[in-house]
Amino acid sequence: MIAFILILVAIIAAMLTFYVNHQLRQGPVRSSALLSLIVAATFYFFPNLLPTELAKNIPVVFIGGSFIGMASKKIIDNYIKLAISGLVFAVIYLNTSSFFNGYGGALGASAGISLLSVLSLPFFTPKKHHLTNGVLQLRKIIFRRNKD
Repeated sequence: MIAFILILVAIIAAMLTFYVNHQLRQGPVRSSALLSLIVAATFYFFPNLLPTELAKNIPVVFIGGSFIGMASKKIIDNYIKLAISGLVFAVIYLNTSSFFNGYGGALGASAGISLLSVLSLPFFTPKKHHLTNGVLQLRKIIFRRNKD
């Protein structure tokens, strides 16, 4: 049950941060920081709101999930991919959180890995292209820079 709640928190964090970032036009850093502050403050001032393990892990998972929502619309274009990225992040967090103990940047690295892995899934484009979405985005970025 705890794993399910943490997965749900990561998905909600990614989608909510993306929404505040793009729809409310707050920018990636402000939207992530604001939402993370609200969640962290809630569990700081009300530590007995949920069981101890959830109160300890929900703010951390929310912050990591919000890193996914900081992505640009040019890179990730719909909420389904964000939800899958949040799911992958939560699975990485649940299985490797003890491995990253003491290392800085573990949440950001896990969020980056989850976002890149979802972008490389074979969401096939028109039949003439059999490349993954991530490869197509990378190719678009490279050729755009060469034209400038």
